[in-house]
Amino acid sequence: MPVKIRLQRHGKKGKPFYWVVAADSRSKRDGKFLEKLGTYNPNTNPATINLDVDGSVKWLQNGAQPTDTARAILSYKGVMLKHHLLGGVRKGALTEEQVEKKFSTWLADKEKGIQAKVDGLDKAKADAKAKALEAEKEISDKRAAAALPEVEEEAVEEATEATAEAEETAEVTTEETAVEEAAPAEEAPATEASAEEE
Repeated sequence: MPVKIRLQRHGKKGKPFYWVVAADSRSKRDGKFLEKLGTYNPNTNPATINLDVDGSVKWLQNGAQPTDTARAILSYKGVMLKHHLLGGVRKGALTEEQVEKKFSTWLADKEKGIQAKVDGLDKAKADAKAKALEAEKEISDKRAAAALPEVEEEAVEEATEATAEAEETAEVTTEETAVEEAAPAEEAPATEASAEEE
């Protein structure tokens, strides 16, 4: 029975989610499988891959052939490297300890690379957010500057109205004071005239 390591599609329309499975090559894509080896989610950045490394290596040693995409995923997670190193153990070129040491070193380097990519993506996202905020602030300042002349015109109109009202009240008060000053002057001669009559 020819065994393939391949992807089995799950998820919804436009949001695929895959299982990595060992299945008979004659079965349907989403049909029966022999063993589920892991999952692959391409919707995240970077893609999320959970894989049973030892189980995948076991299937490769038993002759399972991965599809092109499955091979890329297995290589990304180090399954192909471990399979290669275990081939060296079978030939007597390496020991189990050397294989584990090389594999753990490779995994550590791979984790650093993935973390660097995640950090770069976070930084790019933060830069994009800062740029968008700056552009939004610039637009808001332009709007405020465009609205400012209208506000200034309104303030000037209000100030002219206030000065006009102040001038009117000043004229009214000056007229009233002039009338009041004139009235006692008129009364004073009358009192003087009345005093003379006596």
